[in-house]
Amino acid sequence: MIKVGIVGASGYTGLELIKMLLTHGGFELTYLATTQGGITVESLHPSLVDVLSLPVEKADVKTIASRCELVFLALPHKASMGFAKELLACDVKVVDLSADYRLDLDTYEENYCPHEDKEHLDASVYALVEYYREELKSTQLAAGPGCYPTATLLGILPFIPYLDANAPLFVDAKSGVSGAGKKLTEMTSFVNMNDNIFAYNPLKHRHAPEIAEKIEKVHGVKMNVNFVPHLIPVTRGELVSVYGTLKEDIDPLAILKEHYKNDPFIRIRETPVDIKSTAGTHFCDIFAARNGNALFVSSAIDNLLRGASSQALAAANLMCGYDEGMGLPVIPYMP
Repeated sequence: MIKVGIVGASGYTGLELIKMLLTHGGFELTYLATTQGGITVESLHPSLVDVLSLPVEKADVKTIASRCELVFLALPHKASMGFAKELLACDVKVVDLSADYRLDLDTYEENYCPHEDKEHLDASVYALVEYYREELKSTQLAAGPGCYPTATLLGILPFIPYLDANAPLFVDAKSGVSGAGKKLTEMTSFVNMNDNIFAYNPLKHRHAPEIAEKIEKVHGVKMNVNFVPHLIPVTRGELVSVYGTLKEDIDPLAILKEHYKNDPFIRIRETPVDIKSTAGTHFCDIFAARNGNALFVSSAIDNLLRGASSQALAAANLMCGYDEGMGLPVIPYMP
């Protein structure tokens, strides 16, 4: 058993990691921490009473290095890089769920803040497993993609060679409120969210440059990405619809089936996808159709799992020599 820990155990993604690690056949959860500590996991997450009893400590690099071979950093951007660079120096493998290692330096600093660990930034591997599977097997540092980029990229990447790069790409994305995290804001309050739906940061959201950057890295094509996220009044789930302009005649579903024929956690659907069928799982469901040269691609994921925690676990599996799917949830929360 490989000993692992979680720094940032108080949030939704931290809880999802705990739940999966409790039944994982190759990882032993030996360390939980937050930036404050001084609490038990049962107090932090009452749903785990009589399920798990562990102290939640104040995060400390030396303690982590003495107890863990791999650690998940479920922290906000900027907070992660400080821990990651010290943990890597102690030969601890790191899976970072924040934005700190998922972008090129210029893209990161333009959209987030000055980077404090440029040395390891270049050594990180983007943990979109279907596209970086082999690289993840040999890395010490995996960088989890954002939830919106995960759903968008898995849907649109197979079609980039067939799209007119001079035409804009439009991404209409909708996410459950858990994607905004635990902290209550006016935007996420019940009174504001109930029976409501709205866009936020339209055309200015910092996931747009992440999507554009990864399209260019995979295909060498610059695309004008217009990204509009929305909050919807559900707890979890994410539906992304992408609209592009084709430059040649294709069968969209045939393209998807061939492209993902060896990827067990991508399900190609014959009818439009929905969020309920992927909630609670690591699956990404994708549907595509065309009308002349207009392409429609729609993908659905669980924003907390495939969009964060289960994708991080898949990366950790590969980094530690396990089967990619070990411990990943596959049964949806239905009805």
